[in-house]
Amino acid sequence: MTALPLIRHLSTRVTPWLARTPLSANQITALSLVSGLSAAWNAAENRALLAALLLVVTYILDNCDGEIARLKKQSSAFGRFFDSFVDWIVHAVLFVGLGIGASRSLGGDIWTWLGWIAFAGATINYAIGQYYEFRDGSADLPPSDSHKPQSPGEWVLFAFRELSRADFCFLFLALALFDQAWLLVPAGAVGAQLYWAAQFFAAARRFHV
Repeated sequence: MTALPLIRHLSTRVTPWLARTPLSANQITALSLVSGLSAAWNAAENRALLAALLLVVTYILDNCDGEIARLKKQSSAFGRFFDSFVDWIVHAVLFVGLGIGASRSLGGDIWTWLGWIAFAGATINYAIGQYYEFRDGSADLPPSDSHKPQSPGEWVLFAFRELSRADFCFLFLALALFDQAWLLVPAGAVGAQLYWAAQFFAAARRFHV
């Protein structure tokens, strides 16, 4: 196993336990949705540390669902679509929650607006991703067909679009421990726009971790 993403070091230890339960891959995805929305709710209520811990759980389950799908031979086009949908809605709503929480603690509506700007960026990214998946038929490709970066430019795209996303929960957790989770709100408002813009680079759409 490679060092990155870090979340895989946790999910690979949880997957064998989940494999012994009757839970299907799609049910695990549904649990990650519940955990992710709970994280967003707690972020809005200024319980950033609890929100961050719930997001770590969400990320673990998000990795486990694919591993369980392969172990139990439950891979499907619907499962991939459901997984992508949950990734979008959790991150989009999380930034809204962070914006509301920052607005309540720091004052000013600008924080809420920044949260919604991040929501819009995440939604645009999801829409573009779905368009390319259906156009190129990549929704039917197994993970092993993903592209690996070769040039320095591709590595920059890979680090920004994949590694930063895959381990985002740990960044949130680190900031929450120091009561600085509000920094994610302006960063998300800007970063979400750069994230969807990066999809127009063909190589970036083939990256997977």
